[in-house]
Amino acid sequence: RSSDLAASTRNIGISAHIDSGKTTLTERILFYTGRIKAIHDVRGKDGVGAKMDSMDLEREKGITIQSAATHCVWKSSHVNIIDTPGHVDFTIEVERALRVLDGGILVLCSVAGVQSQSLTVDRQMKRYDIPRLAFVNKLDRTGADPWRVIEMVRAQMGLNAAAVQVPLGLEHAHRGVVDLVERRAVTFEVDR
Repeated sequence: RSSDLAASTRNIGISAHIDSGKTTLTERILFYTGRIKAIHDVRGKDGVGAKMDSMDLEREKGITIQSAATHCVWKSSHVNIIDTPGHVDFTIEVERALRVLDGGILVLCSVAGVQSQSLTVDRQMKRYDIPRLAFVNKLDRTGADPWRVIEMVRAQMGLNAAAVQVPLGLEHAHRGVVDLVERRAVTFEVDR
């Protein structure tokens, strides 16, 4: 029934500063929910590129220029995902996407932390009263420090941030996370 579908549908936006990993996160969500069968490099080095980057220029430059929408199913919910641009030149594109969201994921790089466009996107989400969570990405990179990022979220965004997952190792030793809510460790099964 259409009323059941509407009740179980969620519109989620993924936003961040450029090169924080929004499209990569979206691709992983699609892969692990069974929506796509293979993971491709965002910059298109494999000749295919990310599913979410449909424009040739997006694949060539490795950036999102235009918001892209897709969907997946998670448990009993239909999830519409909007992958938004991260570059300041496309702020209006993010603004347009935010108007339809039930919730947002603010992706933050564990090395760079809160950046200028992160602050802009946070202000936009506040303006539309969008509930959001922060996803600290790139824990396998040299200089990764999720605790510093959490402090930056508190200090620069004025949010009461707390970790719900704790990394098992950082940088080259990153091998998984401990989910504090479920009280269990999740480790990687394949080489990164």
